[in-house]
Amino acid sequence: MSRDRLAAARASFLKVVYNNFAELLVSSIQEGIERLNANVHQISTLHGRIMNTIDSGQSHDNAQLDQLAAETRTLINSLKDRIKTLERAPLGADTQMRRNRLTFVRSKFLEALQNYQRVEQEYRVKSRQRVERQLKIVKSDATPEEVAAAVEGGGQQIFAQALTTSSRYAEGRMAYREVQERQTEIKKMEETLAELAQLFIDMGTLVEQQEETIVAVEQTAMKVEEDTGKATEQTWKAVLSASPVSH
Repeated sequence: MSRDRLAAARASFLKVVYNNFAELLVSSIQEGIERLNANVHQISTLHGRIMNTIDSGQSHDNAQLDQLAAETRTLINSLKDRIKTLERAPLGADTQMRRNRLTFVRSKFLEALQNYQRVEQEYRVKSRQRVERQLKIVKSDATPEEVAAAVEGGGQQIFAQALTTSSRYAEGRMAYREVQERQTEIKKMEETLAELAQLFIDMGTLVEQQEETIVAVEQTAMKVEEDTGKATEQTWKAVLSASPVSH
C-alpha cells in the first residue's frame, strides 16, 4: 500500500473513531442532562416540603436536600467537563454537523442550569419571607434593617430579648430555631447561585473559544481550497502552453 493510500486509510479510520466517540459522548451528556432535570425537580419538591413542615419533620428533608444538592453539583461539573471534551475533540470536515451537535447539547445544559437557578432563587425568596415572619412573631415592629440583619445571620439580640419574657419564651425559642435553620439554608443557596453564575460565565467563554476554533478551521479549509484551485489553474496553463496545439 502506498504512503498516500495508507494516510487516507488512517484518516478514514480516525474519522470513524471520532464520530463514534462523539456520538457516545453526546448520548452521555443528554442522559446526564435528563438526570440533572430530575434532580432539580426533586430539589424543588423538597423545598416545598421543608417550607410547609414545622421543626421535627425538617431534619430528614434537610439532610436529603443537602445530599441531593451535592450530587447535583458533581453532576453539573461532570457535564461541563464532558461538553469541554466534546468541544476540544479534533475537528473533521463536517464542521457544520459538529457545530449543530455542540449547540444542541450546550443549549440543553444551559436550559437545565437556568431552571435550577430559578428554583434556588424562588426558594431564597420564600426563605427570606419565612425569616421575616418568624422575626415578627417576637417583634411585630421589626424594621427592614432588622429583618435584613436576621436574613444575613444576625438578629440574636432580638430573640434573646424575647426569650427573657416568660410569656413569649416558647414561641420565641421556636421562632429562633426556625430562623437559624433558614439562615443556614440561605447561605447554602447563595453558594449554589454563585456557582451557577460562574458556570454561565465558563460556558460563555467556552462558546467563544469554540466559535474561534471553528471559524479558524473553516478559514483554513477555504484557503486550502483556494490554493488548490490556483495550483490546478497553473498546472493547466503549463500543460496548455507545452501542448502542440498552443503553438
